[in-house]
Amino acid sequence: MTSFRCKIFFFTAIAGFSWCFRNDASPEENPNIPVIAKYFGTKGRYEEVNPYLIRDILAVNRSGLQPPSPQCREIHLTAIIRHGTRYPTAKNVKKMQKLYKLVQSSARGEESWLREILTQWTMWYTEDMDGRLVQKGVEDLKHLAVRLSKLFPAIISEEKLRGGLFKFITSSKHRCVNSTLSFKAGLTEMWAITDVEFQHAVNDALMRFFDHCTKFVQEVDNNPSALTEMDKFTQRPEMVRVQEKIADRLDVPYHFITYDMVEAAFYLCAYEFAIKTANSPWCRLFDEVDGQVMEYALDLKQFWKRGYGYDINSKSSCILFHDVFSRLEKAVNDHNSGQPVAEAVTVQVGHAETLLPLLTLLGFFKDNETLMSTNYASQRERSFRTSRMLPYAANLVLVLFDCGGQDIRLQPLVNEQPVVFPGLADRQESMPLYEDVKRQYAELLNGCDYETVCELFKAAEPKGTKVLLA
Repeated sequence: MTSFRCKIFFFTAIAGFSWCFRNDASPEENPNIPVIAKYFGTKGRYEEVNPYLIRDILAVNRSGLQPPSPQCREIHLTAIIRHGTRYPTAKNVKKMQKLYKLVQSSARGEESWLREILTQWTMWYTEDMDGRLVQKGVEDLKHLAVRLSKLFPAIISEEKLRGGLFKFITSSKHRCVNSTLSFKAGLTEMWAITDVEFQHAVNDALMRFFDHCTKFVQEVDNNPSALTEMDKFTQRPEMVRVQEKIADRLDVPYHFITYDMVEAAFYLCAYEFAIKTANSPWCRLFDEVDGQVMEYALDLKQFWKRGYGYDINSKSSCILFHDVFSRLEKAVNDHNSGQPVAEAVTVQVGHAETLLPLLTLLGFFKDNETLMSTNYASQRERSFRTSRMLPYAANLVLVLFDCGGQDIRLQPLVNEQPVVFPGLADRQESMPLYEDVKRQYAELLNGCDYETVCELFKAAEPKGTKVLLA
């Protein structure tokens, strides 16, 4: 019998979010799923966020979509999507190769999983893979396109695609371009469209805004002190114990296993599972507690480098924020004037680094406490959990509905699950009035100037480390 467990998290801004886990897809019942699969952070599968997809990859869950009136119909949809599953970057491949050599030369023991690593498993990752989209990533985006069309068939339709009412925008990175092509292929293959091709635009100013925000690059991205809390956590007893347990499992001296080695092993398990759906012998180096500790370390990195840690992290996405709301406003104006909505669907493909600052700017997944190196225990039930926020193919979807009499409403979804805008949860509406959403974000809509917050015209400062204040 299939059973469900649901847990509700509440954000600081009073925005509630319900996560549901299917017990029938748990690692205990499926030996092909590592026990640490739901702790992989940004290296995790989309299926761990929505486990019902394990049984049917094209399944949709409409239960959370509850328009206030049966006459509500979609008039515009914007989807901001992370690229699909990819190979590791060259930097991580080097770390993995170093760990593999250490295990081959120094590990001892007769456990079957260790024998498999030593005698059967070969290091097949190469530096030239460098983050390229894998076949699973192609399927991630194809399947997402089909599911969104099933969720919102009136707006994501063959008629609107053929009518030129879709706009596709992507980062220039190959994994994003190929993800965009895959999303389009999901639609054209579903509708057997072979007589026309649909164009996409490359726009790094929007989809890689973090590269162009001078203040962010100088004060966070290129500043080692920005990740002080993560660095401190890697020295704390929780992480030291993980290192010692791995050293014990490999039967090597403790000083052989650094944090980088632990991270490399964690990534080997994650990539083997995400790319090949394999429960690799590397996964046996971790138990579930180890996975939770590793997830927290990686969440600390994302929190301080892309999330709530520093104000500039979210403000760097101002350009994308304004772009999204200008599209929503244009769609509402078109509709209210009696004209057809010129851009019914916008699909924008970028990176985890694109999505997280925008989610942060909007106030989603904000906890009462700041994530610190010292509060791991009290953050066990945190909302800011990248394993659930930012798997491969993660997405933020915003859908405008006309519910009659110019009653325009806006439904946000994260990873196909309806969410509530922070600050609007007290209205008991899953689909708030668009005007209420604009009032909620009025300060950002009237300000948040990208050129100003990013200090694009500020004279270049001397190179060096700048101390940050949260």
